[in-house]
Amino acid sequence: QAVPAGSHVRLNLQTGEREAKLPDSENGKSDTREERRRKRLGKVDVDSNSFTSQELKKALAKMKESEKAERKVRKRFPAHEEEVRKKFRPIEQLKEEFEKLNVKMETDYEIMVKLIGKFNSSASTLDEKVAALYDLEYYVHQV
Repeated sequence: QAVPAGSHVRLNLQTGEREAKLPDSENGKSDTREERRRKRLGKVDVDSNSFTSQELKKALAKMKESEKAERKVRKRFPAHEEEVRKKFRPIEQLKEEFEKLNVKMETDYEIMVKLIGKFNSSASTLDEKVAALYDLEYYVHQV
């Protein structure tokens, strides 16, 4: 069952049921999706099919302000990005190193494409197709 973003979800161990609850706002009542949308957009008439030029300018200014704030955060922590780059190597470099060791590294996507090909192949036996489906189920679950 799909639940709205931001909902609190728990598994009741006594009954075995999954329960979901919308988060409480400051006034003690749960906000609906539409109310949260209005708060995020400010005093913009979101129900109308068109917006005035003033409303569009205000919305664009808010977007630019948030983008500037995000850039400031990135500028403030460039050492963190450099530290991450030192810890991890690009996937292309890893693939090259594994090829030198005669080990072929495949991404989940590449494996899923092969499994789909095996399932669709007329040369595959029923057991191979069933195994491909089980393996595909695992990878799709990851996604």
